[in-house]
Amino acid sequence: MSAIQRLRRVNGCIGAGELGQSYSVSEVSWDYREKDLFACETHEHKAAPMTDVSVPHARPAKTIEEIDILWLTAGLGCDGDTISITAATQPSIEDLLLRAIPGLPNVNLRNPVLARENGEEFLNYFRRAAEGEIGPFILVVEGSIPNEKVKKEGYWAAFGTDPATGQPIPTCTWIDRLAPRAWAVVAAGTCAAYGGIHAMAGNPTGCMGLPDYLGWEWKSNSGVPLVCVPGCPVQPDNFMQTLLHLLYQAAGLAPMISLDEAHRPTWLFDATVHEGCDRAGYYEEADFTDHYGSPKCIVKLGCWGPVVQCNVPKRGWMAGIGGCPNVGGICIGCTMPGFPDKFMPFMNEPPGATLSRTAVLMYGRAVRALRSFTRASMNKEPIWRHGRPELTTGYPDHTSCGAQNAE
Repeated sequence: MSAIQRLRRVNGCIGAGELGQSYSVSEVSWDYREKDLFACETHEHKAAPMTDVSVPHARPAKTIEEIDILWLTAGLGCDGDTISITAATQPSIEDLLLRAIPGLPNVNLRNPVLARENGEEFLNYFRRAAEGEIGPFILVVEGSIPNEKVKKEGYWAAFGTDPATGQPIPTCTWIDRLAPRAWAVVAAGTCAAYGGIHAMAGNPTGCMGLPDYLGWEWKSNSGVPLVCVPGCPVQPDNFMQTLLHLLYQAAGLAPMISLDEAHRPTWLFDATVHEGCDRAGYYEEADFTDHYGSPKCIVKLGCWGPVVQCNVPKRGWMAGIGGCPNVGGICIGCTMPGFPDKFMPFMNEPPGATLSRTAVLMYGRAVRALRSFTRASMNKEPIWRHGRPELTTGYPDHTSCGAQNAE
């Protein structure tokens, strides 16, 4: 069983394919019996060729025919974002790697959790990329970035060892080596995007997100700004859709990715949780619950949905199902740069919610009462529907008219 099949079984998803099933994609043969889905190239990958094309509604650009995704999970994290994306379906990892989507470059994914290789064999991809021997590539970082300048000795996080010294190579060193050579850099999850849980007040590492480490105005050598896809963990389809856009952009088939001031894709994080929540109608009518298990608005229980930018209520979690408020959980703001400190304590009603809830109370109750009257009326049939031997629908009585004409 391959890594993706094992992880999909954990996630409760349908497996990537039946055991023993083989796929033929160009010159690549994929066999689940012998090889892992994520590292089965039949050739040694070198710098991919690029060709000139015209991009619709954009300047002419260099298109990329083959690209690596170097996924660094050596930040302060839990690998939860990697596990999360195995549940993606729009698109899935398989869709990208098996070239099921027309127009995309050939994609080689190098993720330590999902790879067949390990140790030096896996690390070699990163060493070669740092030396410019592999490219172009997209660097994905998962986990908070520790501040290695605030300690006297040792390291906070590392990935592999330096063959010259035998000492661990700090994660920050890898970012310093790879980011300048990357075609694009993506922060997967809130920890990598803004620091997340590890960066809360009182932490000893001084950790931060990639924008704080590289700079909020940082751009890759291809001119792509730093892309952040927050979430704790990241919503599977949100990340894969962002990656899909970047791959189309690399292929010359999409314009520059649109990002908001927090470097989030605008089409994913423009609306608030409240605007897409099934419970929003209860909020409008000032119908708030004070206990879990109710279908009504849960803002009194500590939900920050009215101000948090996240599309989970509409998109769901896996295959359109799930998502915090959809299953009765409060929104704690995990896609926001101020998470978690500005949203704590999680179970308390947000300070602003008390004011807004009070303001909507009179209006909401009046609207609810008026709607109840209208609903009561709409739940009754029209009076002309009956079984009596008379027509009371308002239809003209032609019989009586004919009698009057005869007279």
